[in-house]
Amino acid sequence: MSTVMNRVTPEIAETLSRICGAAHVLAGRETLEAYGHDETEDLVFLPDVVVRPADSREIAEVLRLASARAVAVTPRAGGTGLSGGALPVFGGIVLSLERLNRILEIDTADLQAVAEAGVITQVFQEAVEEKGLYYPPDPASRGSCTLGGNLAECAGGPRAVKYGVTKDYVLGIEAVLPTGAIINTGGRVLKNVSGYNLTQLIIGSEGTLAVITKIIFRLIPLPSHRRVILVPFSSLEAAAESVSGIFQAGITPSALEFMERAAVRAAEERQGKKFPGGEAEAQLLVEVDGNSEDALDADIEAIAGVVAKHGAGDALLADDSQKVADVWALRRGIGEAVKSISAYREEDTVVPRSRLPLLVKGVKEICSRYGILSICYGHAGDGNVHVNLLKGKLADAKWDAGIEPAVEEIFRLTVSLEGTISGEHGIGYTQRGYLPIALSETEIGLMKAVKQAFDPTGILNPGKVFL
Repeated sequence: MSTVMNRVTPEIAETLSRICGAAHVLAGRETLEAYGHDETEDLVFLPDVVVRPADSREIAEVLRLASARAVAVTPRAGGTGLSGGALPVFGGIVLSLERLNRILEIDTADLQAVAEAGVITQVFQEAVEEKGLYYPPDPASRGSCTLGGNLAECAGGPRAVKYGVTKDYVLGIEAVLPTGAIINTGGRVLKNVSGYNLTQLIIGSEGTLAVITKIIFRLIPLPSHRRVILVPFSSLEAAAESVSGIFQAGITPSALEFMERAAVRAAEERQGKKFPGGEAEAQLLVEVDGNSEDALDADIEAIAGVVAKHGAGDALLADDSQKVADVWALRRGIGEAVKSISAYREEDTVVPRSRLPLLVKGVKEICSRYGILSICYGHAGDGNVHVNLLKGKLADAKWDAGIEPAVEEIFRLTVSLEGTISGEHGIGYTQRGYLPIALSETEIGLMKAVKQAFDPTGILNPGKVFL
C-alpha cells in the first residue's frame, strides 16, 4: 500500500460537488481547521476539502473517485477521538458522517434498534430509554460523539465493567469499502456463524477498513434503580486494592471508577464546587443498578464492608437521581479539567484489575524519575486507567527529552503486567510507534494483510495504526 497520496484538484472538487451537492463540499480555511483536529493534544492537519455525504450511495461514489485518483479519505464522526484517528495526516478528503443522523427503528419486540452512523450517542441512549430499553456503552463524550465513531474505536466507558463495550451490542452493520462496494454484515438474528465475522472485524478498526454507515444494535431492558457510593481512601494503593475485593465479594458493579486527588481537585476548580472527600488521596465511585431496591441496598452494604477492610473513610451514598447525577458530573468533568492544566499526553493503559495497584505505583515511579506530573483516573472495574502526563512548569527541554521515554516505560510496564496499551482510545496516529510493544511482528503482519485486502490502494484513513 502506498502512502504517496495525491491532492484534491479543482476537477476532483467539482466531481465531489456533483456527487454530494456544492453546499456539502467545503474548502474555507476556517472549516478546514475545524475538521483538521480532534481532541488529541494540539495536533492539526488540514484536509484539502471536507465532504458531507447524505447516504451510503454518495459515500460509495466518493470512495470510488478517491481510489481511482489515489486521494486520501479520512472518515470523521464527532471529532472526539483521543489518539488522532480522525486526523487527515495526508490531506485529501475529510469524509464527515454528520448528515447520517437518523434513528431508523426502535424495535421493542426484539429489543433491537437501527440507526445511522452520525447519530449522537446520548441522543440514541435517551431515545431507547423512552421505550424502556437500555444501550449501556457510555463514553465520556456521549453528548457529542457518534455511534459510528463509537464502533470505529469500540468505545467503552464506565459501564463496560458490567455490560461490556460497543462491540457487545452490535448485531450487524452497513459499511462502504474503499473500493466503493457497499456491504451488509451480520443481521437481526442473535446467532450467526455464516462465514467470518466481518462485523466484529470492522468494529475497532479505527476507520481504516471501511466507512460504517448504518448499525443494527442489540438492546436490553432499562434497569429501574441505581445507587452510587463515593468512597475516600488515604492512599492510591488502598483504593486500587479494594477493587478486586468488591468482585470477590460477589458484586458486579455497573461502574467502578478510580480518581486520584489531583484529578478531583482539577474537576472542583473547573466546576467551581467542592465534592465530598475531595481531600482524600484517592476515591472510588461505585455504582450498582437493577430492579430491586432491597438488593441494591444489600450490595451497597457489602461494598461498604469491603472498602472498610482497606481503610476507607466515610463514604457518601447517592440514593436519588439528583445525587447520582451530581456525583457523575464530578467524574465526567475530570478529563476536560485535567487537560486544561497544561500541555499533556493522555495514555489509555489497561491491565487485569488485580494488577491495578502495581500499575498505579509503577506509573508514579516512572514519572517521578522524569520530573513529569501524572494524574490517574478511569475505569478501575475493568482495569482501564487513563494516565495523564502533564508538562506543568517543567522546562521545555526536559519535557521534550522525557515524554517519549516515559510513555514507552509506562507501556512496557503495562504489558509486563499482562495488559495492553489501549483499552478504548485506539492506536490511531499518536500510538503507532508503540504498537510493537503490545503485538508481535507476526500479529501486526496479519493486520496489515487484512488492511491490504479491504483497501488495496491504501486511501482510507492512511497513516493510522501502523507506521
